[in-house]
Amino acid sequence: MIKNYIKIAWRSLKTNRLFSAVNILGLALGLATTLLLFLFILHERSFDSMYAKKDRIYRVLLHTTEEGIETWAQVPSALSPQLTEHIPSAQQSGRLLKNDYGGNAFIKAGDNILTESKLFWIDPSILEMFDVNILSGMGAKALTKPNTILLSKSTAKRYFGSENPLGKTLTVDNRNTFEVKGIFEDFSEHSSLQFNAVVPIMMRQEAKHPSWGNASFETFVMLNSDTENLNDIDQKLQNIIDSNVEKEQQWYTFSLQPLEQIHLQSSAYTDSYLENYGDISQIKNLTILGVLILIIACINYMNLITARSQKKAKDVGVNKTLGASRTQLILRFYVETGLITAIAMILGGLFTILILPSFNNIVNRNLEASSLFSLQIFVFLGFIWLVTTLISGSYPALYLSRFSPKDALKPTSNKGIRASFIRKGLVVVQFSASVVLIVSVLVVRQQLEFVQNKNLGFNPEQVIAISTTAVPDLATNHALVNAFKKLPNVSLISRAQGYPTVSVSLNSIYKPNSDVGMSVNTNLAEHNIVDILQLKLLAGQRLPSHKQDGDSLVEVLINKTALDFLGYTPEEAIGKKVEANLGNNSYIYGVVDDFNFASLHKPVGAYVFHNTVSKGNYNYLLVRFKNQNLSTTVSEFESTFKSIATTSAFQYAFVDKNVEHLYQKEQQMAKVSLLFSILAIIVACLGLFALAAYMAEQRQKEIGVRKVFGASVPKIVQLLSIDFMKLVLISFAISFPLALYIMNQWLQDFAYRVTISWKVFLITGCLVLLITFITVSYQAIKAAIANPINSLRTE
Repeated sequence: MIKNYIKIAWRSLKTNRLFSAVNILGLALGLATTLLLFLFILHERSFDSMYAKKDRIYRVLLHTTEEGIETWAQVPSALSPQLTEHIPSAQQSGRLLKNDYGGNAFIKAGDNILTESKLFWIDPSILEMFDVNILSGMGAKALTKPNTILLSKSTAKRYFGSENPLGKTLTVDNRNTFEVKGIFEDFSEHSSLQFNAVVPIMMRQEAKHPSWGNASFETFVMLNSDTENLNDIDQKLQNIIDSNVEKEQQWYTFSLQPLEQIHLQSSAYTDSYLENYGDISQIKNLTILGVLILIIACINYMNLITARSQKKAKDVGVNKTLGASRTQLILRFYVETGLITAIAMILGGLFTILILPSFNNIVNRNLEASSLFSLQIFVFLGFIWLVTTLISGSYPALYLSRFSPKDALKPTSNKGIRASFIRKGLVVVQFSASVVLIVSVLVVRQQLEFVQNKNLGFNPEQVIAISTTAVPDLATNHALVNAFKKLPNVSLISRAQGYPTVSVSLNSIYKPNSDVGMSVNTNLAEHNIVDILQLKLLAGQRLPSHKQDGDSLVEVLINKTALDFLGYTPEEAIGKKVEANLGNNSYIYGVVDDFNFASLHKPVGAYVFHNTVSKGNYNYLLVRFKNQNLSTTVSEFESTFKSIATTSAFQYAFVDKNVEHLYQKEQQMAKVSLLFSILAIIVACLGLFALAAYMAEQRQKEIGVRKVFGASVPKIVQLLSIDFMKLVLISFAISFPLALYIMNQWLQDFAYRVTISWKVFLITGCLVLLITFITVSYQAIKAAIANPINSLRTE
């Protein structure tokens, strides 16, 4: 019986070629979209699943309790040893610190000078907790001794080629020499941890003499399998703070984050050494997007079935007259839908393979076509096939099959009116979904343009930051500064600990004679930092150009946010003493206007420039250059740098490019939304095209009569188009408020955001009406210019 139903379904496909092609193509595009998004979601959710103890490993988070509450992924170095001592269920704990607090390391391997972006100082327990596979040499035990280093397999090959790396010597940042003691397997690309080289953290002063003030260490803890309630552990964490930190100095609390949540639920956290975070909100948005497009494709199928309901009803009547039961008819209709869905699924798989490279470029991932043949994908495809078949085939299977033979064979009946009502409702739903997607694309684009064009309070253009971390001594640093000053393409030069978009030191600033504090970024800088960044000086002076040896006075420049917190006017603040963990002799020397040193997702925080070298390092040479040939400029800077700092690698970044990188996820979202909005519109238009063709066919005799009585082609086009236009206008009434609400919710993630303009809805409305008119007009014009004799010859 099933075999016969498949044959009947196949004949039906061949008989109604246009409708079959539209159904299959629409469903194929919908299924391809859903499959792509499922691959992406599967990839994002697979992070850190390879670790055997993943259910027991947690990262410690820090929550600031001062003004400007934030969550940090880094905690004080003193916490880790206390975890296993004061929490009975804590089996192991360990710290990791990326070289130079998040910077690159400069490696000298023989005669080669290399840049290493993933060198970490770690506790040996980190390797044990994460089951790092040691391929040769020693493992965690090696890190209990100073001046030892472990390399990943690929890093060892990059440093030493085919030579045996064990026993070789490496110099890091021209300061420390390490012996290679072991080689470990490269971390999976699905791991949040990505180490190329690891060295003992106990070599650092911050680990030898741990403090509760410097929160720069990412800390993990592994609990016993029979761990008590996490709320109890939170209380124990608070007890550790109470035991070690004076009440008035407590500006944070701690909590635990499960390892499996780190990848998708950490994008809002400040200061993490782990990279390549995902975003759970992006996953939710893409899930909704995929479901929407699949629903639009299913609606196409149901629309075309309802349009053909009169023919289908007669078919039902004939079959019931010949003895077919309702159950048999339901099964037959579902077999037909299942066959179309199966063909669409095969075609959708081919579309997925074709689209995958472009999708990878958009989302910056490496999804492989081979993963389409995994068990999870086959199970997912089976589920989607079943759901799509049940949804798409529900109208013919459950509604048409219940007609009695007498009603089904009537020339006219209520079923036509009811089918028309259902069809119109489905078109409204379909276009409402498409309109929401288009509005979303336009608002995301508008917000990105706002971000790119907003006055940040500083000028990032034509500023290059050159890393001087590995410059061996002060004399070489000064020689570099003097050499760059002589270059014709250099306008200004200044040394600094960091610059906007790059992390600097995090401290607290306190109100005068008060314990009330606020988080503040402190940046060691030279006198012309204001001119390099083109900051607006509100009061006072730039930092002094010279500082005598032994001078204990600390001059600081504060921004307006810090000024407002302290409660001064710009003029009042000059000369006032300030407490910001920069020493007891710190005074305000100048006040600059606020500038966006971080993403526009966050409001401007407190920021301080200072000149005390005991509270920071000059990590960068900031150079403002003239607008000449960029490649020539970089080459000139590189040759100048290498001629003086002969043992250091030349590494640089353009500040404006760093600013752009802050909004990479939003740019990805804009591209993904645009891609799938186009697909959604194509799918909707395919259905509309076929529906218009069918409606023109149904009204062929009416059109012939109107033409005989003198109706013009424009009038007939208007006649056939007006009903569809009305449905689109109804969809506007539903979708515009919905899109406004959804996008306003999305914009809440930005501290600085656009107001959604009425122009967005005007552009969307005009675009959708134009697309609808063009799609329908083709069939309408085709029907209008046809010879009326052909349609009326049988009358």
